[in-house]
Amino acid sequence: MAAADTGRALERKRQILEGAARVFRRGGLHAAGMREIAGELDMHVGNLYYYFENKQELLAFCQEDALAGLLELADTVLAEPGTAIGKLERLIVGHIELLNEKTPGSLAHLEIEALDERWRERIQPGRDRYERVYRRLIRQGIAEGTLRDVDPHVATMAILGALNWTVKWFRAEGRRSAVEIGQEFATLLIQGLEPRPEGETRVD
Repeated sequence: MAAADTGRALERKRQILEGAARVFRRGGLHAAGMREIAGELDMHVGNLYYYFENKQELLAFCQEDALAGLLELADTVLAEPGTAIGKLERLIVGHIELLNEKTPGSLAHLEIEALDERWRERIQPGRDRYERVYRRLIRQGIAEGTLRDVDPHVATMAILGALNWTVKWFRAEGRRSAVEIGQEFATLLIQGLEPRPEGETRVD
């Protein structure tokens, strides 16, 4: 049975991502090599190649692992009752928590361009599907009258850009948890989409 087919192998791959994440944070994603990642894990580089054929495959697994969690989160949130704003709040908090506290190696989630075309074509449809959830909720909020008539695509890109960038600066040992940061992000980002008070004008 191939390594990828077993639950134990999947668990081991996620452990490898934890070590890879530490290497990514220290020296940057592009400078990290397979030998350095193996050294971080006190692992023979040949054993690392048993789980990942090369760095491209490791990075792709990082992205697929993070994306699978985000899509599961989105499906759960959409299935729950509630308003568009309430669902957006849960999605934002869950996104930040998942990337920063539940998904090892999620720093690579930012780096879709680091993958070659074969891997990008495999991963991009899931990313597109996840973005559509945000656009759908923003359109719903506009229809409900709880959000301004904004461009759903632009608003989605602004929100996801802010959420994804947290993997660059969040630290688990910091004074605030990922959930607490997510709650503050939800407040700030959603307030930016809500209708302005009567008479308030936009700076052009």
